[in-house]
Amino acid sequence: MWYAIIAEDAPDSLEKRLQARPQHLDRLKSLQDAGRLLLAGPFPAIDSNDPGTNGYSGSLIVAEFNTLDEAKVWANNDPFKINGVYQQVTVKPFRKTLP
Repeated sequence: MWYAIIAEDAPDSLEKRLQARPQHLDRLKSLQDAGRLLLAGPFPAIDSNDPGTNGYSGSLIVAEFNTLDEAKVWANNDPFKINGVYQQVTVKPFRKTLP
């Protein structure tokens, strides 16, 4: 089943985000290579594709896992969560309808 992982960044976490980004992307690439990643990306803190020093307010990942618990464990072991980029992570079942 698909699960939406909705993460909220901690204040002033841009430097931590930049440092942990390679490990974060490696985990997402593993999901993608396994055909289990629907989409992933950050929420810019301002209305811009490149928010610069304004950074990001969080992220959205939609990926396939066997159970809600498995999705939560995966999300809580993300380098962004471990390194204090994410202050809150919510995981919800997601039903893809379109496209």
